[in-house]
Amino acid sequence: MKRLALIVIALLFLPGVRCMAQVGDKRLILKDGSYQVVTQYEVKGDRVRYKSAERGGEWEEIPNTLVDWPATEKWNKEHAPGALATAEAEREKKEQSDAAEIDKEEQQERDAEKARMPVVSPGLRLPDESGVWVMDTFQATPELVRMQQSNGDLNKDLGHNVLKATINPMGGSKQLIQIDGARSKIQLHVNQPELYVALDASDEGTLPDDALKVDTHGASAKVDKNNHSSPTSRYVIVRVQQRRNLRVVAAMNISMVGKVSHSEDIVETTSQILPGNHWMKVIPKVPLSFGEYALMEVLSPQEVNLDVWDFGVDPRAPENKNTLTPILASK
Repeated sequence: MKRLALIVIALLFLPGVRCMAQVGDKRLILKDGSYQVVTQYEVKGDRVRYKSAERGGEWEEIPNTLVDWPATEKWNKEHAPGALATAEAEREKKEQSDAAEIDKEEQQERDAEKARMPVVSPGLRLPDESGVWVMDTFQATPELVRMQQSNGDLNKDLGHNVLKATINPMGGSKQLIQIDGARSKIQLHVNQPELYVALDASDEGTLPDDALKVDTHGASAKVDKNNHSSPTSRYVIVRVQQRRNLRVVAAMNISMVGKVSHSEDIVETTSQILPGNHWMKVIPKVPLSFGEYALMEVLSPQEVNLDVWDFGVDPRAPENKNTLTPILASK
């Protein structure tokens, strides 16, 4: 037993073990990179008095100029009793704060995404895309159908092209817009459809180089570099004239579009900007009868967009292709 006690006492006097046990020990770090382990120290003028933790409790002195005070204060602060626990607590607190900020940003992104994809029918949202969509109902099921822009020589496009043309009242009955085919590929089964127009710009929908081949018959046409819809745009629905293998919008009808006057071929609409400011909802003021139509954008009282979105109204038509249907929540 006595032998064990002597071994313990001897271990306590080993330098390494003693330094570990002296939790309150400090360091005086010198400018040459060495240091003194001390139990206490004080500055007296140009001298530093200290008690060495390794050589007993006698006071010793060194010149003040030999001590690297910034390094000394930094080390003693970081190794003070409880400093490690405090630093760990601060680190955890910062990590929690950073995580909370990331969660907040992610939530804001999710909220913004949802705002750009408003619910238009139970279980049915508009996509976060450009272009124009229309709400149809087939066999009691609501469906969103993406509409194509059409304008004679222009390629079909799913974005939002803008080909401006100045309204020419002297255009008479000349054909200004021609759409291939006597019947639109999109046939709606409702007579007062809800149309949704995306409002922000998109690279999708850049006009081809030959876009200006459309015969405007004297109207001044130009391509809008900013191919997107403006919240200030007004939309009307024009009844198109059917020919054997095409549909046309006459210049006279286009001149009426710029006016407030009523025409049986021009159907006024009401519009509403949906929450999120990404979509404009457009609804005809009166029900549409059986036939072929085009949604037309009025850019100003003097200008219209020659790129139109064509559709037909036929309750007997088959279901449209590639529609978006409601996603029912699981019970």
